[in-house]
Amino acid sequence: MNADLEREFTEFVEARSHSLFRTALALTGHRQQAEDLLQTVLAKGVPHWERIRTGNPEGYLRTALYRQQTSWWRSVRRGREVSAEQVPEIAEPRDDNATVDLGLALRQALARLAPKHRAVLVLRYFEDLPDSEIAQILNCTESTVRSQHARALARLRVLCPDLAILDTKEKTSR
Repeated sequence: MNADLEREFTEFVEARSHSLFRTALALTGHRQQAEDLLQTVLAKGVPHWERIRTGNPEGYLRTALYRQQTSWWRSVRRGREVSAEQVPEIAEPRDDNATVDLGLALRQALARLAPKHRAVLVLRYFEDLPDSEIAQILNCTESTVRSQHARALARLRVLCPDLAILDTKEKTSR
């Protein structure tokens, strides 16, 4: 890679890495894994920078993030566990900290979802993408996206029953 392309790639990474990292973090649920995922995708993107820079490089790299994450959870690393000093407890929201507690409970529940379910939810709610684009990114059909979405939400409701509070509040505010 010549110096101009290298400088251009470096500027792009400095400008967009925060946004790409947030997506990686949402996909993996763990900071270190998100850093590894983003670093892997950026390293794979360097040799192709001359070709991808003219189109939509951020879109290309986001798609690469989803596909790399899918590749990782299909591989042997899928069963790897993350150790914690102590098992976190999910508290019932009782006071002004209820939003924080619910956010933590939701994050824990998302971490327990299957990677493909998590990817569908991230693409739908975090990236705000339609089913057609999600299907293209995940290399599946739109009906698969819809069924994975329904299964992911059902599992999320089981893993995080505190979300029922939000459903009730939303229905009463309408």
